[in-house]
Amino acid sequence: MTLLRMKELRELSDADLRRKIADAENDLLRERGVAAMGGAPPSPGRMRALRTNVARALTVLNERSIAAAAQGARRP
Repeated sequence: MTLLRMKELRELSDADLRRKIADAENDLLRERGVAAMGGAPPSPGRMRALRTNVARALTVLNERSIAAAAQGARRP
């Protein structure tokens, strides 16, 4: 899995972002399971890339929720 760019993530809908987060978290869980059982992961940098992807997607969702709350507060 490659690193997702912020530009690409901002183009996705909320549902697509949540789906990407769920997929990345499932992959990360699998990778952590392999590491916990003593096996060497096939790609050691993959766990870091997965964590980064999840964090980026969550950041975009959080930005959107903050922007929506700010717009809601501005409207009387």
